Amino acid sequence: IAGVERAQGRVVTIAVEAMTFIRPVKVGDVLCVYTNVDSIGRTSMKIHIEAWARRFRSNVREKVTDATFTFVAIDDEGRPRPIPAAP
Repeated sequence: IAGVERAQGRVVTIAVEAMTFIRPVKVGDVLCVYTNVDSIGRTSMKIHIEAWARRFRSNVREKVTDATFTFVAIDDEGRPRPIPAAP
């Protein structure tokens, strides 16, 4: 969602860097995912993603996954397109 909103259109994932699975997510946990746009190039962007689990029985929150994804904005034909300037 963060990539689509920033690119104002379709994006595709081209790389996943340093994905770390810190703790397992268990049945009944609520998963919360947070993103931050780290950098933006002409057609691509790097977005840092953290996932946190709110544990079913205790309501304790624990970080479960951490990664950086690279997305490329694409046009209707699937070709890279420029990412618009920030509003």
